[in-house]
Amino acid sequence: MNQLPARHSLQAWLLATRPATLTAALAPVLTGTALAYHLGALRILPGILAVLGALVLQVLSNFANDVFDYEKGSDTEARLGPTRAVQAGLISPNAMKRGLVILVVLALGIGSGLAYLCGWPIVAIGIASIIAAVAYTGGPYPLGYHGLGDVFVFLFFGFVAVCGMTFVHLGEVPFIALIASLPSGALATNILVVNNIRDQQTDVLSGKRTLAVRFGSKAAQLEYQFLSLLAYLTPVIFMNMGWANYWVLLPLLTLPLNIRLNRDLKEKQGKALNQTLVSSAKLVFLYGLTFALGLLLASL
Repeated sequence: MNQLPARHSLQAWLLATRPATLTAALAPVLTGTALAYHLGALRILPGILAVLGALVLQVLSNFANDVFDYEKGSDTEARLGPTRAVQAGLISPNAMKRGLVILVVLALGIGSGLAYLCGWPIVAIGIASIIAAVAYTGGPYPLGYHGLGDVFVFLFFGFVAVCGMTFVHLGEVPFIALIASLPSGALATNILVVNNIRDQQTDVLSGKRTLAVRFGSKAAQLEYQFLSLLAYLTPVIFMNMGWANYWVLLPLLTLPLNIRLNRDLKEKQGKALNQTLVSSAKLVFLYGLTFALGLLLASL
């Protein structure tokens, strides 16, 4: 059994950032940047700020989930997933909330710089993203507790992230960016689907009404399959529409991993799904990397 870090140590805070989940934030950044380059634009400083902003928002969301899930009784000793810092006693709830405030201030600072460089729409994107990150598990109507988590993950890791990144470079959001955002949103949502299937029984006890709780694990498995299909149809649409050449099909190289994950989701349950969760997060990044590379190569 791995030894937990000391209370309030740097290692404890690093654990709370959940490094494995940061790939979900980087994938749409890669897609949006590569698409902007494919369309003939690339702005270095705004692009760097946007990457930093995306990472800060992801850690902000992770901190909020950590403390609010604990306070709502969703994270207990019966938790099946990886260690949560507050529930494990590594970071106090008050300290985690102070960390949240610091991250909100940092996100606002980065957003202000981006707004200065790219215009007022960045303000709307940034504020909406901060609110969504906190409201996912916090506030009077936590989205994740009412079956709305899937919708908001799809929107913010897909449409908002990819289209926002494209706007940073292009100053506009072309229709092609909306289509390009589908895989990031779909595969990021699949991470949540695995999490919800694994935690279905404990979520029932804590009153967390995820889609897996409302409609059952079979329905959640179908959701995973549908979102996977949506992701892998997107590059085919790109090529058939003439938006990019055959290089855009590079993400299909990750299809065997997706097929295995779909199979694991049917055959495994409980803690055995932790590895499926980690692999689903890796798939988001691998898909985003190959999609971005395909768009770059198609531009040559």
